[in-house]
Amino acid sequence: MSAVKPDDLSRLKIDRTAQGSPVRRRGWLRYGIAAIVVVALAAWIWSRFAAAPTVETAAVASVYPSQSYTMLNAAGYVVPERKAALASKATGRLEWLGVLEGSRVKENEVIARLESSDVRAQLAQASAQVKVAEANLQQGLAELRDAEANYRRSSELLSKRFISSAQNDTDLARLNKGQAAIASQRASVVSAQANRRAAEVAVEQTLIRAPFDAIVLTKNADVGDNITPFSSAAGAKGAVVTVADMSTLEVEADVAESNIGKLKVEQPCEIQLDALPDVRLSAVVSRIVPTVDRSKATVLVKVRFVDRDPRVLPDMSAKVAFLERPVAADEKRPIAAVQPRAIIERDGRKVAFVVREDRAHRVEVTTGRKLGDLIEVRGLKVGDRVVLDPGERVRDGAAVTLAKK
Repeated sequence: MSAVKPDDLSRLKIDRTAQGSPVRRRGWLRYGIAAIVVVALAAWIWSRFAAAPTVETAAVASVYPSQSYTMLNAAGYVVPERKAALASKATGRLEWLGVLEGSRVKENEVIARLESSDVRAQLAQASAQVKVAEANLQQGLAELRDAEANYRRSSELLSKRFISSAQNDTDLARLNKGQAAIASQRASVVSAQANRRAAEVAVEQTLIRAPFDAIVLTKNADVGDNITPFSSAAGAKGAVVTVADMSTLEVEADVAESNIGKLKVEQPCEIQLDALPDVRLSAVVSRIVPTVDRSKATVLVKVRFVDRDPRVLPDMSAKVAFLERPVAADEKRPIAAVQPRAIIERDGRKVAFVVREDRAHRVEVTTGRKLGDLIEVRGLKVGDRVVLDPGERVRDGAAVTLAKK
């Protein structure tokens, strides 16, 4: 057996360092990756939640300049000053109706008619009686002219003593009788004409006419209905249609009696209708009714439209703003306004921060007149959500958290 040399023994030693180094390297790599993920996740959580400031926001509003000099507001309804429920003075069955809801009618235009065959027959009879009376009058006038001629000849013959006085007296009596007959016949003509006029009135009463230029608001009866305006018979109707003069529309508003001293006739106003929220119509105080409603402690104020809109209809709900002065031409359009707290100065410029998708976006703005608690602003759109009292942490593009209301 040969001896082992020292150099050979060194080779027989196990190198543990060389065998374990790949395992340690893989372990450190895993730890490093895990550490990076944890740091990144912590950074994301910090940037998403801890770094996002909580802010209060408000919307950019659409405001009319007149709101800054409005004295008081009141609510009411649109009503026509001239309104009429039309019916016939006669009683009968409705034979014809020529209008519907919304129809425009002119003054004295026939819009409905009752059955009138009986009264028209009476009118024809009365007209015939007038003709008979006039014919009798013409006959009487002819006889009177003959009597006058006979009396003149009789008088001439009597002066020459060709006839007796008795004959002359007979001719005079005939003349007087003719004159009396003419008076009676004239009276008969007048009486017949009066009867014809009464028959014409009876026919006219079967017609329903518009009393003024108007629009039909409601149709209360149909063809075939019995119209009895002066009674309450079962199954009968009174008014056939209801019409209103749309040029006389006004707003009746209730004003608290404690504020009535602030108002006067011809005071400028603005009317806003619930049906037309984006429209403001100029108006003036027409009259103040000198009576207080005890139950509500209010006074009825009637406001007349200055600006008219064909879309305004009776019984629409309305809000009236009583103003200190008339609205100027450049103040009739709405403007964008925001709370003054939303406007700050940065880098010497006025800016606001608009919130979109939970991030603040810087917008340069210019401000204008003060409108009550708001201020006119240009550069923002109506409806934008802006940050109120933005602090130093609110910057362009920075994430923000909206405060819960």
